[in-house]
Amino acid sequence: MLDTERAALRKLLRSKRRAIPGAARASAARQVAREIARTRWLKPGRHIGLYLSMPEELDTAPLLALARARGCTIALPRVVAKRQGRMRFYDLRGTPRKGAFGILEPLATKNRPVRELDVVFVPLVGFDPQGNRMGMGRGFYDSCFAFRRLLRHWRRPLLVGVAFDAQCVPALPVETHDVPLDAIVTESSLRRIRRVSP
Repeated sequence: MLDTERAALRKLLRSKRRAIPGAARASAARQVAREIARTRWLKPGRHIGLYLSMPEELDTAPLLALARARGCTIALPRVVAKRQGRMRFYDLRGTPRKGAFGILEPLATKNRPVRELDVVFVPLVGFDPQGNRMGMGRGFYDSCFAFRRLLRHWRRPLLVGVAFDAQCVPALPVETHDVPLDAIVTESSLRRIRRVSP
């Protein structure tokens, strides 16, 4: 798919996401947290990567409250090099502040290596049933988890996309730098992605 076609698809999916009414958005966020509560992903003591949602994204507040109630350590992403597309995760302490692109970021000074995270909940603009993800096009998450493309086996983290059903498309184009998801949770389902070894 050409860059122009990808940009058009991203624009369409973002408009679908924005069009979801307030009551449906709140209900979907609670339902996603309920689906995740039934898994073993948020066991006490686990290190969880999470993002603080922007207004058009699925609200992660119920998921954040659940992770805190379960006794998880929560780390948030922070953009550390805009032009190079690099971000790192930092433990959530205190009140986050607005950083790059208006995203709320943690104040901690020491970063937590991503391989120490057990599960990372990932934002997305679109996804397909095969676990492919379309983000905002800046590549921060793909860059952060690029090591997963180089290894056939890894222990962690598990990458879980959270989204509305409306963000699903039959198939997304896959590029060499894309890092696929291990699971996707929406208001109607939890899909675990099984990969076939080469």
